[in-house]
Amino acid sequence: MKAIAYTTSGLPIEDPASLIDIDLPTPIPGPRDLLVAVKAVSVNPVDTKVRRGTAVSAPGVLGWDAAGVVNAVGPQVTLFKVGDPVFYAGSIARPGSNSELHLVDERIVGRKPASLGFGEAAALPLTSITAWELLFDRLGVAENGGAGASLLIVGAGGGVGSILTQIARKLTRLTVIGTASRPETRQWVTDLGAHHVVDHTRPLAAELAGIGVGAVAYVASLTHTEKHYQQLIEALAPQGSLGLIDDPKQLDAVPLKRKSLSLHWELMFTRSLFQTPDMIRQHQLLERVSALVDEGVIKTTLGEHFGPLNASNLRRAHALVESGKARGKIVLEGF
Repeated sequence: MKAIAYTTSGLPIEDPASLIDIDLPTPIPGPRDLLVAVKAVSVNPVDTKVRRGTAVSAPGVLGWDAAGVVNAVGPQVTLFKVGDPVFYAGSIARPGSNSELHLVDERIVGRKPASLGFGEAAALPLTSITAWELLFDRLGVAENGGAGASLLIVGAGGGVGSILTQIARKLTRLTVIGTASRPETRQWVTDLGAHHVVDHTRPLAAELAGIGVGAVAYVASLTHTEKHYQQLIEALAPQGSLGLIDDPKQLDAVPLKRKSLSLHWELMFTRSLFQTPDMIRQHQLLERVSALVDEGVIKTTLGEHFGPLNASNLRRAHALVESGKARGKIVLEGF
């Protein structure tokens, strides 16, 4: 089968050897695995981080977002059958989805939204799971809850921010404040439903004061947490909650004490990585997201379509993600 892989970590994405086209054997499903014929993928920051920082002794296939059709199933599979259209984010502990055929545990897979094409669907899984778990599981906001409180989303124009903005606006009563610095991303975040958009390149306290907000109950810091950390503490109300998904080199929790602020980390791979007893919740979550899309409550966050899945196009996609200037999700479709 066709696949795209890296063989040497740390190469700059401009180097043609950073991602290469290869052929690999067709994988064989385990007991609860689906073998999916991949139709489309999207690119996430985790793809670039693993490529740059994780050494491999054999070709490493990246990709943690996919939409496709079930090609074969393992002997213990009960949730899906051959021919089902599906979407999912996979596991970081297994080979990725940048291949014609891909193995994934059925417990972290959902049925593709019927109203979306494969490319549009591939933009959603990883970011939807991350946003949902961050908002509801980590920060503890209840569906239809949050009346009178505000949520500040730092990096609202990115992949996770694009879906978190929608989920928070449509499924809670929070006042949703997104940050974006460029005119095109500010408009994007506004169109996704944010009540307000502020500029994270300016002092956040002044930006919040400018929209009449003194403090926020919740912060979802999706990028550059280390850079904004002190400002986020200042922006949070006493007994507020700070959630983050990025990788600051260090994070001192002591400054949170004075306000009794709580700190929450979200990694959507935790359930699949540790095979937690509630791993099937990601299947249930994606089923819910699929229904919400088909009901018109939320929409795909596809930002740019980079054409067919090959090494050249995938290098372009990685380069844009690494630039920090991507709006929504970058999708590649077909081989």
